[in-house]
Amino acid sequence: QVQLVESGGGLVQAGGSLRLSCAASGRTFSSYAMGWFRRAPGKEREFVATISWRYGNTYYADSVKGRFTISRGNAKNTVYLQMNSLKPEDTAVYYCADNKAEGLWALYPRSASTYDYWGQGTQVTVSS
Repeated sequence: QVQLVESGGGLVQAGGSLRLSCAASGRTFSSYAMGWFRRAPGKEREFVATISWRYGNTYYADSVKGRFTISRGNAKNTVYLQMNSLKPEDTAVYYCADNKAEGLWALYPRSASTYDYWGQGTQVTVSS
């Protein structure tokens, strides 16, 4: 089991920045990658970014590329999402997720079904 706790969400004006953190505990030694997803009101969950622990390979959604940066801590227990130039359409609950299957992640890094454990989410609200 892996427990994931997100933090860092809040209310920010358009153009502002926030840094989300995801703290992982439990059986993190077998984790291969971590991802961030979000769900906006009335919309389906969507992929935001992901990073592999071993090599630091990253993937981003087109909608956040150039504005958001995913990074990892030294140990397999913290992942960050630096969000700059925030827009009202970035308003959503942001979730971090843990992947334990390297092969699956290599093929489908942006798919929610690739991830095994999920956090409870943190709210990000961007005002115009």
